[in-house]
Amino acid sequence: MLNFTLHTTTEVVFGRDIEKDIGPKLRALGASRVLVHFGGGSVRRSGLLDKVEQSLTGAGLTYVELGGVSPNPKLSLVREGIALAKRENVDFILAVGGGSVLDSAKGIGMGLGTGRDPWEFAATGTAPEATMPVGTVLTLSASGSETSNSCVLTNEETHQKCGITSQTNRPRISFLNPENTFSVSPFQTGCGIVDIMMHTLERYLTDGGESDITDRIAEGVLIATRDAGRRALADPCDYEARATLMWAGSISHNDYTGAGRLRLFPVHKLEHELSAFRDEIAHGAGLSVLFPAWAQYVMEHDIPRFAQLAHRVFGVEMDFANPARTAHEGILTMKRFFAEIGMPVHMAELGICPADYDTLAANTVRTVGGPVKSYMPLDETAIKAIYRLAE
Repeated sequence: MLNFTLHTTTEVVFGRDIEKDIGPKLRALGASRVLVHFGGGSVRRSGLLDKVEQSLTGAGLTYVELGGVSPNPKLSLVREGIALAKRENVDFILAVGGGSVLDSAKGIGMGLGTGRDPWEFAATGTAPEATMPVGTVLTLSASGSETSNSCVLTNEETHQKCGITSQTNRPRISFLNPENTFSVSPFQTGCGIVDIMMHTLERYLTDGGESDITDRIAEGVLIATRDAGRRALADPCDYEARATLMWAGSISHNDYTGAGRLRLFPVHKLEHELSAFRDEIAHGAGLSVLFPAWAQYVMEHDIPRFAQLAHRVFGVEMDFANPARTAHEGILTMKRFFAEIGMPVHMAELGICPADYDTLAANTVRTVGGPVKSYMPLDETAIKAIYRLAE
């Protein structure tokens, strides 16, 4: 097990009817004027936004609104939010929505806290040293951004999608009510399931030596997510299934599932280029296509670990004489599960054709500043080989 520092500072308020606590909790944290940040009209139509704003008003807080967050959150709206918050003397940011809304709010927070354009951190790979406090009201179990130290933004001008990692990115408080995910579509539920599993798998399938306690936590999250995902798709209003997915999303990305292991996230870096290239590609959908292909490409570098995953999580019988067979069957089993829950598993399903491969591979290497770090460096040739395995 590698040395590690675990720093999880987010207060989590979890369960039914917690919206009434939002105003008093934010007031106790020192908030007085809040920027309420959200996406489209669904949070208004559902009545959630009204509940949030009533709670704020009831606690004596004032607020301003900024909607319009889209999937793959855009730098231009983050900059608009920073300007609005400065004009309105905002001292707390509250994101109401899914991962894109949360990341957009984090971008606004880092801009206000540092006085710098957030893309400076993305472009240089540096971490912001301060932020304005951010809270979240989650409506989609997927990204784990409600407790994570990461933020992903898309620069429409350069067509780049980059992550920014810093402890200052962790929200100060997050309100998690599984009932707010009942109306999530089957496709977006499937995308969330994939994202949760990938946040766990990309910490699991990497270097770190012996780490049995971390492995068991990660394996438990994967099994629970798979099983709860099937239940939620069969019955969208299954509270316990939705609760499991919501809590799994938080645990999968707050670093518990990767303690003592190297954090590289190669598949995420490959996928970010796909959704930057085609904005309509959902993050989870891109991951479900790329992960089995990446796993197949790198498997030989860590056959025992891939075989362990196949056996412990997917129930593949361990072939001690030929563990590579077990590892390969585990990858196929996961690919079949992705297809079962309605996720794409081929590049063509994303609208990506072989003629795009050269551009995508070159852009990926450009965005990350060199070959993608994995079990071995993934240069343009390796990335295109992974694309072909995903056809």
